[in-house]
Amino acid sequence: MRRASLLISLACAAPALPAGQDAPNFVVILSDDQSWVGSSVQIDRADPRTRSDYFRTPSLERLARSGMTFTHGYAPAPFCCPTRRSIQVGQTPARHMYRRDHTAWPTEYRRQINIPEVLKGADPRYRAAHFGKWDHRFDRPTPEEMGYDASDGDTGNGTGGGKGSGGPAAATDPKLIDHITSRACEFMESRAGAGMPFYLQISHYAVHLDIFYRRETLDLVSPWMPGKKHYMPEFAAMTADMDASVGRVLDKIEGLGLRDTTYVIFLSDNGGRGTLPGAGAPPMPRNHPLRGSKGSMYEGGIRVPFFVAGPGIEPGSVSGTPVSGLDILPTLADLSGHGTDGLPDTVDGGSLRRLLEGRSETVERQRDYLVFHQAVGRRAQSALRLGRWKLVKTWANDLLELFDLSRDVGETRNVAKEYARQTERLHALLTGFLEEVGAETRKTED
Repeated sequence: MRRASLLISLACAAPALPAGQDAPNFVVILSDDQSWVGSSVQIDRADPRTRSDYFRTPSLERLARSGMTFTHGYAPAPFCCPTRRSIQVGQTPARHMYRRDHTAWPTEYRRQINIPEVLKGADPRYRAAHFGKWDHRFDRPTPEEMGYDASDGDTGNGTGGGKGSGGPAAATDPKLIDHITSRACEFMESRAGAGMPFYLQISHYAVHLDIFYRRETLDLVSPWMPGKKHYMPEFAAMTADMDASVGRVLDKIEGLGLRDTTYVIFLSDNGGRGTLPGAGAPPMPRNHPLRGSKGSMYEGGIRVPFFVAGPGIEPGSVSGTPVSGLDILPTLADLSGHGTDGLPDTVDGGSLRRLLEGRSETVERQRDYLVFHQAVGRRAQSALRLGRWKLVKTWANDLLELFDLSRDVGETRNVAKEYARQTERLHALLTGFLEEVGAETRKTED
């Protein structure tokens, strides 16, 4: 990682906080399968296509107004589990779930530095909590094993009403939204009462299938005018229920007097689904203007809503810098006073601090590009994002596609032949990185 001098690092060890508060709090809210355009926030202020044409999410609008919206926010992977693991350790899934040495990777994963370890290393007063969908699968490391002091345990899709649970249907506590939110608020109350800093991750089961919602929310949604890409009332109600949880959390932060000392980060674990059972074929793709959906390395599978609010962040600001869930761990390290100098070289993310504070338009990572990769039980596919360029490689047929995202957000025009030298350069970066980390590049048995 590109390092500043030790003197500068010490001088910038902690953000500016109100008197009496010497360590910030962090709240990460992770939605599930939420499309980049799955809210009423217009992600790109110049492009009305970058919001839903049906859903209403006033709490996410509130969060966006209070902080920074990233127009190029990415999940580490186009699926749930690899993203959730990657956020905890700041590593691309190519280093863990999709390694060639698939038998040994779980043991190696458990050795990596993670969010609770970073924060407690910065200040032993930190306590960490995770409520909602954990979904680490395979070797099943629990939140407790990863250093969390409070959690719902080793939860997965089925815990919160995953596929096969029924629905669309009304429920008393759809997707366990009330349970998750109440536990989160109680945790914040206890830490605020003790005057101690905390990390809180709220990982929603919504808006993953199956579809469950409050009856009264469906009644509220029913009169809304349906759109061309979003029009299913039951899914809109589930989205609205999750959004209401975000509002409760923001209200609790303000009610406890923690607004000026707390960073709130919101993102989804991957892009939105391309289809919904019972919804029929939409007149327009559900992730329009993006191509693809969950499971794909095209933008629809990995570009997600991404908002950050907190001390020193200009309200209503917008950044076009590509950022990733991989950046959360190093950002917390930087803001908590741990610093990034002590992070291992295997951390692929970089600190967003200077970007959030308006002091830079770039993120310093080990490499100046983002890599996305999957194999082993998934269709082997990779992508690399560098500046305005994005390379997508489908390994089965050795297909290379190059897109200029500054002109073609929908990835409609493959310019790999037109820009052959650029394609060759990015391909060399991609294959070199995957070889370095020992990534599998075939679809094999789990």
